Amino acid sequence: MNGSKSTTMIVAAVTAAMILLPLLHSGGSVSAVVNFLAPFVTTVAVLAVIAIGLNVQWGYTGIFNFGVVAFFMVGAFVAAIVTKQPADSEFVQYVGGFGDRLAFLPVLDSQEWLPFVFGVLAAALAAALLALLLALAALRLREDYLAITTIGVAEVLRRVTIEEAWLVNGTRGLTGIPRPFAGWFDAGVYKFVFLLLALAVLAVVYLLVERGISSPWGRVLRALREDEDVVAASGKNVFAFKVEGFVLGAALMGVGGAFYAFQQGTVSPETFTHFFGTFIIWAMLVLGGSGNNAGAIVGTYVIWGFWSITLQLQGFDLPVFVVDRISFFRDFLIGALIVVVLLARPQGLVPERARVSRWLERRVRELQQQGAKREATPVESAPRTAE
Repeated sequence: MNGSKSTTMIVAAVTAAMILLPLLHSGGSVSAVVNFLAPFVTTVAVLAVIAIGLNVQWGYTGIFNFGVVAFFMVGAFVAAIVTKQPADSEFVQYVGGFGDRLAFLPVLDSQEWLPFVFGVLAAALAAALLALLLALAALRLREDYLAITTIGVAEVLRRVTIEEAWLVNGTRGLTGIPRPFAGWFDAGVYKFVFLLLALAVLAVVYLLVERGISSPWGRVLRALREDEDVVAASGKNVFAFKVEGFVLGAALMGVGGAFYAFQQGTVSPETFTHFFGTFIIWAMLVLGGSGNNAGAIVGTYVIWGFWSITLQLQGFDLPVFVVDRISFFRDFLIGALIVVVLLARPQGLVPERARVSRWLERRVRELQQQGAKREATPVESAPRTAE
């Protein structure tokens, strides 16, 4: 079985389980399946944005960031405190609360969308600034030391959000985070509106990153991943390009964190664990295929599908031994799936495709088409002359 068929079978199996399990659980209700799939696909789109950000850092630039949760968390909290109203209780404390002041346009119901534009931009900027400060201090370190540094920074930031209650309300977190366009739609319809919004953001991120990676700038990043000495010998500023890749990936993680906060409506430091915020994102990228943005999306779909399938199993009449340990089975199955893929298909479900440049690829296609036309055109034999 070739790789594309095995990838198709895995995706099809996850899709079938995601449809059949809620269908059985609800007694055959199609609307229940649709209502289950809408938030599932939304979460996949949000996490895929973060996975693409990690792909820019690791898959293309070769930077081993094992503190993804730091940028994920910063994006979520910054978007929340920018779009929320100011704190008005002694039991709820947080900085910011600019939502009412950001809807300054007198037309188009700007309170329904303008604060969220600022929230997403602020989340991306905060995550990028954190990445820049970290890059200037640690990006020259070896891969293993860089991984330790990013883990440490992520844990320090998580502890700060917990201990400094005035910052983002401590362990209680932030609730009642407003959502874009929520005032325009009923609650039953809004989840589909937000699904379309999340998919649109994912599409924009995917297209922009694909265009950037296909450019000369992207070719330098991929060359850095393979051999920094060769890039330096060609006259490129290795450190500057690594910083750019690291900061861009972090900014995308911040965007994903912002939309995660909008989707959930509440964020807490307890949510942003190293397992959920870092390991799961790495699992999605490794399974899908690093160096390929489509692979990052496929890996996110498969991993989060496994995660959601195990949650659905809790609703069935299973032995107590299984129900009480289903979260452990889930972690085991995800780990086993990653091991199997690494052994059988180390390049991931969707391998990285060879790239040179858009101009050269277009020129090759033109030459191939010209050759095909010449082969299809019958060659007329020259008329014979009388001897």
